[in-house]
Parts: sequence; structure tokens; C-alpha cells
Amino acid sequence: MTRGGGSKTREEPERRCLVTRETGPKAGLIRFVVGPDETVVADLAGKLPGRGLWVTAEAEALGRAVQRGLFSRAANRPVKAPPGLVADVEAMLAGRVVDLIALARKAGEAISGLEKVKAALVSGQAALLIQASDGSARGRSELRPPEGAESLVSWLSGHELGLAFGRDSVIHAAVLKGGLSERIRIEASRLAGFRATGAGAGAAGTDSEVGATAD
Repeated sequence: MTRGGGSKTREEPERRCLVTRETGPKAGLIRFVVGPDETVVADLAGKLPGRGLWVTAEAEALGRAVQRGLFSRAANRPVKAPPGLVADVEAMLAGRVVDLIALARKAGEAISGLEKVKAALVSGQAALLIQASDGSARGRSELRPPEGAESLVSWLSGHELGLAFGRDSVIHAAVLKGGLSERIRIEASRLAGFRATGAGAGAAGTDSEVGATAD
């Protein structure tokens, strides 16, 4: 299993993290490109032109890349990595998850409310259980996630989850089996790399010699 990518298969395109040197499915990494002003830009959708610089979807890895100047090393020229890049990417990832859940809601594939979510879980309709990170532990313990890897998403606040449903706050939600559930799972898994351990912007590890794989 790999973060954001589910079970590894031969068909999945892979990239190498410029920090850890580990190779894994693209879904578990974040692509960066160097903009016209020589500033590193996160390309979460993987569609921006230019040579891709890939980093594992974890705050610690990205913080190390910024602090150690690893983007410049991988790009083979001096480039600027904003000191707030880790926090910016975390916010962008959270926004993508919220937007996808909102899209699922509009498509009739996402529901909220304790009783509705409980019914979807019992009936087997739910693909993902989504619970606000600031909800009560007792309330969250009442629901069991669906079977399968990374089926529990608990990295959004009640306010953030509420944005997806047009409310001030939502504590319990579920994404039903359908076309959007896998995309939400992947993006939520990448967000977990920034929130699951409480790692913050500028997290750093030990220095190491690194390389990069471009696309």
C-alpha cells in the first residue's frame, strides 16, 4: 500500500520523490513545476507545462525540500521555493477535497447527518465515511468506516466539511459508491500526509543526498 495510491499495480505510472528517492505511484506524490519567474509552483492536477519535480505527499518531505534547497538541486539551477509552500499546499489540498465532496453532493453521491450516514453505512452504499476532525470522539466512535483501505476521511474540520454541504458546520458525512469516491479518497489521502501527524509548515528532517525523476 502507498499513500494516495491504494494498492500498487504494474499499470500505475510512477515517479521518484526528490527528497526520499523512493519511487511510487503518481497519486501518492505532488508534482511541482518551475514558473516563468523561477518560483516553484504546486501542480496538484498534474497538468501544468514544464518539467515535473515530484515530492511525496507529506509535510515533512516537502518541508525538507524547501529548507534544504532540493528543488534547485533537482532542477539543476537556482529556483525559489516560498517558505510558506508547505502551508499553501496543505490549504490547496484541503480545498480540492472540499470541492470534490461538494461536487459529489450535487451529483447525489454525498450525504450528511448522523442518521443518514449511519443508514448508508449499514446498507453498504457508502464508499467513504467522512468525519470532522473537531467532532466529539464519542460521536465519531458511533460509526464504523466501510471496508477497504483509506475509507475513513477525518482530516477536515467541521467548518471545512460544512463548506461542501453549504452549511456552517458538518460533523458526519459519507460519499456513496460512484464515480467520485475514488478521486476523493486519493485527494484525502494526500491531505492526510499534511494533517494526520500534525506536521506543520516548515517541517524538516535530516539532510540527505537526493535525486529527482522528471516527467
